[in-house]
Amino acid sequence: MDVGPPLIARIAGAMLAVENQDVMVAFFEKLGFVKTVDRALWPGARWVEVALPGAETSIVLTPARAYHREPDRLYTLTLSCHDLLATAETLRAAGIEVDGPTHEPSGSYIQVVDPEGRVLFVNDIVGDVVGDGRGAGS
Repeated sequence: MDVGPPLIARIAGAMLAVENQDVMVAFFEKLGFVKTVDRALWPGARWVEVALPGAETSIVLTPARAYHREPDRLYTLTLSCHDLLATAETLRAAGIEVDGPTHEPSGSYIQVVDPEGRVLFVNDIVGDVVGDGRGAGS
């Protein structure tokens, strides 16, 4: 049975309502992201995206006030790295608040605090098959 192409081709972006787009772009640049889109929507509002180099999916930093809402207080995504200790050290040296690492049966992670107070989890993928749901060291 030919079902044809999937209805949805890819995840384009994850939206995050922020207080200050420029501050958040600078934060994500310290994490290794690059600004891929920055264009005016209407007076006082910009569409800004950051992504990892070569990634298809971006994080859209939406201006909360332009949409008459409060900034998001939680991240609905996590990030992964290949060397958790080196990542934590590099981020601390860049002036980013980092808690951990924390080691649990499901894997190891650090908690990174962004300039607006949200906590972003970064997990260690060493020894794990990304996306298998088992976590590192299982």
